[in-house]
Amino acid sequence: MSEIAALASAIFKKAGHKPRFVVAIAGPPGSGKSTLAERLVALFPDDSAAVVPMDGFHFDDRVLIAQGLRNRKGAPETFDYHGFEALIRRIRANETDIAIPVFDRSVELSRAGAAVIAQSTRFVIVEGNYLLLDEDPWKRLDGLFDLSIYLDVPKDELERRLRGRWDEHGKTPEEARAWIAGNDMPNIERVIARRRPADMVIATF
Repeated sequence: MSEIAALASAIFKKAGHKPRFVVAIAGPPGSGKSTLAERLVALFPDDSAAVVPMDGFHFDDRVLIAQGLRNRKGAPETFDYHGFEALIRRIRANETDIAIPVFDRSVELSRAGAAVIAQSTRFVIVEGNYLLLDEDPWKRLDGLFDLSIYLDVPKDELERRLRGRWDEHGKTPEEARAWIAGNDMPNIERVIARRRPADMVIATF
């Protein structure tokens, strides 16, 4: 059994007979959260699982510019935390057909109502950098997940992946290095230094 299949089996067993089971996948930028979430969902029975990306709650660039935070996009303070928390609470309450925003990196914008979590969706995989951040207000998420997973990836590997990501999105090597040093690495350091304990730690993904 592959590591992904074993993880899906563990989630299924831990869920027992719960009608809604919410899993958090946290880790620094570039750790593979969205990839793991999508691969997990594909292993559950049809339409029984869905992914909720925290990135859908990025503030728009116009808001960040007005707040003087455009060059820190991706830091905890550049997300609509309160909207995100409200969504997680609605998911836990198993409300009917919950619309979620999804971040479109090709245009650097969040698309409202881009996906829907049906009431019949049993497994909800939430992925994001700051789900285990032990800072206000993010630490209020503690207790809202049935299972938390942290992806522990070496910093040099994170930097390698991020260089590839920014190359795909059109940054020059110089622009990528500057953005990683001035923005991504501070966020990585913050996630590593200020995280709450996770139920499971995956050493590398």
